[in-house]
Amino acid sequence: MISFVNLTAQREKYRFELEKAEREVLDSGCYIGGPQVQALEKELSEYLGGNTHTITCASGTDALTIALMTMELHPGDEVIVPDFTFIAPAECVALLGGFPQFADIDRKTLQIDPKSVKELIGPRTKGIIAVNLFGQCAPFKELREIATEHKLWIIEDSAQAFGARTNQMACTFGDIAITSFYPSKPLGCYGDGGALFTANEDYAQKIRMIANHGSAGRYQHEIAGMNSRLDALQAAVLRVKLRHLDEELVVRRQNAAMYDAFFAEYNRTAAAGEKIVPQKIETGCKCTYAQYTVLAENREGFIQKLKAAEIPYCIHYPSALRNQPCFRLYRKEPLGGIIWTEEDHPDPNSVKVSRKTISLPVCAFTDVAEIIEKLKANL
Repeated sequence: MISFVNLTAQREKYRFELEKAEREVLDSGCYIGGPQVQALEKELSEYLGGNTHTITCASGTDALTIALMTMELHPGDEVIVPDFTFIAPAECVALLGGFPQFADIDRKTLQIDPKSVKELIGPRTKGIIAVNLFGQCAPFKELREIATEHKLWIIEDSAQAFGARTNQMACTFGDIAITSFYPSKPLGCYGDGGALFTANEDYAQKIRMIANHGSAGRYQHEIAGMNSRLDALQAAVLRVKLRHLDEELVVRRQNAAMYDAFFAEYNRTAAAGEKIVPQKIETGCKCTYAQYTVLAENREGFIQKLKAAEIPYCIHYPSALRNQPCFRLYRKEPLGGIIWTEEDHPDPNSVKVSRKTISLPVCAFTDVAEIIEKLKANL
């Protein structure tokens, strides 16, 4: 069976390094924080160029919550988030009492659309959460211009994109950036884990306090915080995988290029209603390809062919966030600002692409050549 993400093969390749690192932690008796976590934070900062503070935490979702708390999001404040992404950005805003405002996306790159962001800005807008969706950097040049003009902050959700770059590294674009170390991410641990990144010393100190019960010192709680710490075993695993990240990203990009070539050839002869178009990667972006995502005109038909060929797939994401039941409350904003309704914007790009997107295996331990041969036999 082909795995969607082949973590077993990855562990086998690095088994000696991983088991050595794991034994060192287990024998040390230091399981929360300590030298492994400190070393990981230093190595992550160095990977990003050395000018960024890194603070690890318990998950990518916690990292978003901590970032919003650092920016002092208050009940009723509005934050603009992409309408097409995982739920966490909008969910974290809502859980802190804020109002997520759902920006449309570019229908080719699938990234947040700066024009839509600008249209959503109102008197209660405080910031933007920009997601590097599927490992491609969001359009930060335009977003930063908008943020500067309107005095907004930017949180960069790089949960799928640690290791991506354009003119600079992912995780260095936002006032605060976050990532996730969920096992299936390009840099993943063996459980939940996350990190925050910032060049701002004051933000870094506040983030570290919030993640540790608001404590600046033992039993000295300056602010109300939370318990969100990365354990030493996960840090040790991540340190091993970080050493191999760049070589894995090269393979991911090679795998994506093989898919690109295959679908380009397929689309030359495919009927209009059967075309399968890969997500557009902007020129100059080195994507992590957290997923290899395509837009299939006939997604159900494509799924049946994938099943017949025994090729695994995932649908990222089956619904625009604005249509999720938990966000019905936010579709008619009582506090001002602009939000779409079914009547005035019945079919944004986010809704259109949610009906077409489907992701294929692309990790560094996937035999994409084998998958392509199976596709050739079934498409």
